[in-house]
Formats: sequence, C-alpha cells, structure tokens
Amino acid sequence: MYVIMKIIASATVIGIVTEIARRFPSYGGIIAALPLVSLLSIIWLYVQGEKTATLSKFALGVLWGFPATAVLLLIVYIALQHSVNLLISIGLGVSGWFIFLLLQDLVFKYVRVFFFS
Repeated sequence: MYVIMKIIASATVIGIVTEIARRFPSYGGIIAALPLVSLLSIIWLYVQGEKTATLSKFALGVLWGFPATAVLLLIVYIALQHSVNLLISIGLGVSGWFIFLLLQDLVFKYVRVFFFS
C-alpha cells in the first residue's frame, strides 16, 4: 500500500509540472528544474526509516550528477533547436550525460591523485 501511495504522489507532482509546462513552457521548465524528484526521494527515504548518512550520500550523489544533467539538457535543447527528432535528441543527451559522468570521474580521480598524494 505504501508503494502505491508513493507512486500516486510522485505521479501527481509530475502531472502538475507537465500541465504547467504545457500552458507556460518557460515556467514549467523552471519548476521542473526544481529538485522535486530529489526532494521527494529524500522524503520517501526518510519516511522509510533510512539513516541520515544514507540521506546525505544520496544528496551528494544528486549533487555529483547535476553537472552531467545540465549537459544532457543543453544537448537536448540544441538538438531540438536544430529540428532533430525528439528520441534522437534524448539519445544524444543521454549519451552526452554518460560521457560527461565518465570524464568527470576521471578528472576528479586525476586531481585527487595529483594534488592529494
């Protein structure tokens, strides 16, 4: 029953955001950029009894993924501006996201080894 409640609440938030975006695309984008999924996830994890350390690691993971998500959205935006098919635009964005995460990880490992060893 609890899982169904989480799904309904989360779907409601997504539904409201997409309806706002349909009527007011810029405002919908701003609202969608809010960390709604992250905050909902933190709330659900807390309600499920997860420890503060787990919530903290989750928040750091979201922060770690933020730059790559910005790259994904930039690629999708540029592709759509050039009339690229939506699914291809999303595929390019996800590919860019994945490549950026790999590069980000390599850069931080290099920086850590170079400066802190």
